[in-house]
Amino acid sequence: MRLLMLVALLLPGCAGAATRVGPRDLIEVADFGPPVISPDGRQVAYRVEQASVERNTYDAFWYVQSLEPGALPRRIADGGVVLRDSAGTPLPATVLWSSDGRWVYYRALIDGRLDVWRASTDGAGARPITQDPADVRAFTLSRDGRRLRYSVGATREAVTAAEQAEYDQGVRIDGTVPIGQGLVRSGAVEGRLATQRYAGLWFDRAALLADVPDRWKALDLATGTLAEAEPEPVDGVPDEARIARRFPDAWKTAASFDGRRVAVLTRFGEKDGLQSPPNVRLSAATLDDEGPPVVCTHALCTGQAISAIQWRPGRDEVLFTVTDRLAGGAQSIFRWEVRTGAVHPVATAAGLLNGGREIGSRCGASASMLVCVRASANQPPRLEAIDIDLGAAHVLYDPNGALGHALAMSAPAVVMRWRDARGQVFTGQFYAARSSPGQPAPPLFVNYYLCSGFVRGGVGDEWPFASLAANGISALCINDTPYRLDPLSRYQDARSAVESAVRQLAGEHRIDPHRVGMGGLSFGSEVTLWVAMQTDLLSAASVSSPSVSSTYYLFGSLKGDLFAAGLKELWGLGAPDQMPERWRLLSPEFNVDRIQAPVLFQMPEQEYLPALDYAAELIRRGRADMYVFPNEPHQKFQPRHKLAVYERNVDWFRFWLQGIEDPSPSKQAQYSHWHEMRRQGKAMSAEDSASPRQR
Repeated sequence: MRLLMLVALLLPGCAGAATRVGPRDLIEVADFGPPVISPDGRQVAYRVEQASVERNTYDAFWYVQSLEPGALPRRIADGGVVLRDSAGTPLPATVLWSSDGRWVYYRALIDGRLDVWRASTDGAGARPITQDPADVRAFTLSRDGRRLRYSVGATREAVTAAEQAEYDQGVRIDGTVPIGQGLVRSGAVEGRLATQRYAGLWFDRAALLADVPDRWKALDLATGTLAEAEPEPVDGVPDEARIARRFPDAWKTAASFDGRRVAVLTRFGEKDGLQSPPNVRLSAATLDDEGPPVVCTHALCTGQAISAIQWRPGRDEVLFTVTDRLAGGAQSIFRWEVRTGAVHPVATAAGLLNGGREIGSRCGASASMLVCVRASANQPPRLEAIDIDLGAAHVLYDPNGALGHALAMSAPAVVMRWRDARGQVFTGQFYAARSSPGQPAPPLFVNYYLCSGFVRGGVGDEWPFASLAANGISALCINDTPYRLDPLSRYQDARSAVESAVRQLAGEHRIDPHRVGMGGLSFGSEVTLWVAMQTDLLSAASVSSPSVSSTYYLFGSLKGDLFAAGLKELWGLGAPDQMPERWRLLSPEFNVDRIQAPVLFQMPEQEYLPALDYAAELIRRGRADMYVFPNEPHQKFQPRHKLAVYERNVDWFRFWLQGIEDPSPSKQAQYSHWHEMRRQGKAMSAEDSASPRQR
């Protein structure tokens, strides 16, 4: 229905409407999972996921399609509930082909059960292969296609019983319990509201009993016989532990299809304050040969930001992807002939050209073809087939074609590159608001973090850039610089990026430097509040994640030494009472007086409490408004919540930067409160003028 509505905007007589891309259009984009090519190289399987605001859910379907030009996609199965990690990011939808190409195997959460399913590639039907009392964690298929091995943990019944026992008897608080959120069945894990436990250095979460060890089982697909199995290496797939022993310093590895060779990416060079070494080396080795690996020394391999590797099936070639930061994150794919050392370009893109939304995801590969997802700021995701030798490409499936057309007819983004006073280079995607000659320059919204692929609304998808531009507010998404361990250095890099961009755009009369807003998630939230604390640049701000504060420390301190070590490494912080000056420098909690711009907090329920150290005081002073979204993790994902966030952010910046209000009666209370904030802010500004503060 949404696609038909968008197509209608493009029909004759609707040209005016076609210049506006609404928040809902950006939420209901169809996304692709990693494409996987069939053993004979003639077909590709992939999953398409698309949000439905109407039903507040995501539809996911598996497709199979011939690689021949003009072939149509064939829907073969329901993909079930879209699985996510504890931060709300979708997990890759993996699929395995049978050796004869008749079947594909995949995990699917349907009717509360996470099983391995098998679908006929001709569309004849799909059914669950496993019927285990526990959810399937992982699975493999033997090379001959006769045996399916899968792993499980605790049974669903055991997990439910453990949750109920804690509900009945009380939850014992220790370093594993994510305090600061509801403690029983309060967060989404594998498609259900579950009781959670910490499962990593920071605040990653897993379901109760997730620490039960894997138990492997083997299913004979011909007879249905099920037996316990040892976790031995799978046919044709090398032991990961063996690779780790051979290449202990590897950053990324990729095994060949026969399991005998491995390609390796290794980071090297002086860190000079960076979290990771700045350079990347590509090499390859045969696992049975203990000699030194072959290193790619070609100019197209050296000094390049290689972000992904995979072997070309049936060839002694490694396909590698370069992500060019100076080109705004544009990707190119090359092939390296390991024996000769020759390197050849395969394909280039203005944005991502890989297996989905993640920068490091890989295309589907056969001996002759790649199947990749192409996505850039102006190109919503579409699936393409690329001839590896010739570089010729054709579109396989473009479910977002109407949206791409609408973007092209409105205000398409352009890659912006600039330098600050120190000569440091920054890049971003700039969405210019349309304005007529003689009109004042438009205001600007800035987001700082990552701007890869089809950007939509920055990391977390909360600030709809195209919609802001359509409403007269130019938008700039800035790519961050390599991550520095010293927080002052990385915050100052971000501040310099924002200030120099505003200065350049204002000098070109493209924006009004006195009407600038900013927003961000996670590191982007930290940067937004830092700019608000350290400068007078912002007229309004919007954040969705907490920064370091006393409550943040309190909640994390029960995790013990690992949390303390991470806090020390990334912020140089210890306990607040031990390092008060350092905390006063970095935390918004001790800099509330410096934050003069009104701040909109749109927070997930799991993370809003640590922000109250400073947000509550800002709210009390009339300089902030806060909304909290139930059962949401770090990155909110429920479609209705995302629509509310998008629309409120548009309303917020139109109000503070343009003085414009949506006349909808349902929003009267929202604007009444913001008017009161404005009155209170003016009153406090008058007091400040009488008693100026040190800045």
